Amino acid sequence: MQHTQPQTSDVAFEFVRSLAAELSAGRIDLPSFPEVAIRVRRVLGDPTTTLDKVVRVVGSEPALAARLLRIANSATLNPSGKPIADLRNAINRMGYNMVRSASISFAMAQIRNNDKLAGVKQHLDELWERSTHVAALAYMVARSCTTINPDEAMLTGMLHGIGKLYVLTRAAQHPALFNQAGALEQIITDWHAEIAKAILENWQFTDSMVAAVADQNDLERVVEAENADLSDVIAVALLMASFSTDLPSLALALDGVPAVRRLGLDAEKTAAILNDTAVEISALRSALGH
Repeated sequence: MQHTQPQTSDVAFEFVRSLAAELSAGRIDLPSFPEVAIRVRRVLGDPTTTLDKVVRVVGSEPALAARLLRIANSATLNPSGKPIADLRNAINRMGYNMVRSASISFAMAQIRNNDKLAGVKQHLDELWERSTHVAALAYMVARSCTTINPDEAMLTGMLHGIGKLYVLTRAAQHPALFNQAGALEQIITDWHAEIAKAILENWQFTDSMVAAVADQNDLERVVEAENADLSDVIAVALLMASFSTDLPSLALALDGVPAVRRLGLDAEKTAAILNDTAVEISALRSALGH
């Protein structure tokens, strides 16, 4: 008896149906996440946690501890150039949100090197590089244009693509998805923001962070408040990441976007942020593991 291979469209439909079922059932988790990243998330999510607990958890993974020390000693956080050599002082200097960003970056780097995900390695590499870029830009935009905590903006930037990561880790188990050009990319485009929202809700991140990842593709978002919010910061950071080496195209992309107006930006001011903070952005991306 001859067996026929399923059509890619059928595979894509079944894959999307499984994503929808997981979302509706609340079964959104990332089993590929390294255990240390899960422990960091849990200990930092505990309102009774202590610095000692955080130091113990982070210190259990030397590579993550080294990454935190790099961030604490980066040009952005250490303009005086006086180095910090111990983890406790590094975490104190960074704050917990930046520790979360570093642990997410570390986890994504580990996932990229997972042999079981070799089929999506290029996608994972691109996502990791973009996430560190958006995180660094979000930090600078928040610091330059708002009273929003730059560390929270950085963490949200680091997490904006967590839905893409979820889809990619699932897609690796469905190689037929790669047989038709554009199928996986379309699924990611359609689903990643909603999945990211579900993951951040499940991880009990703040409402503003959940809203920012959910709204990230809505450049026409209109709100009553005149002050910029975290969603505005992430939307503009994403545009800046897409066109950072092409300022004329960036100016066109920014034109008429409500978030840009609320942030008090224009093409000239945005270009100035990119130029004035280029060294800091590079240092942050490097420290995050770029």
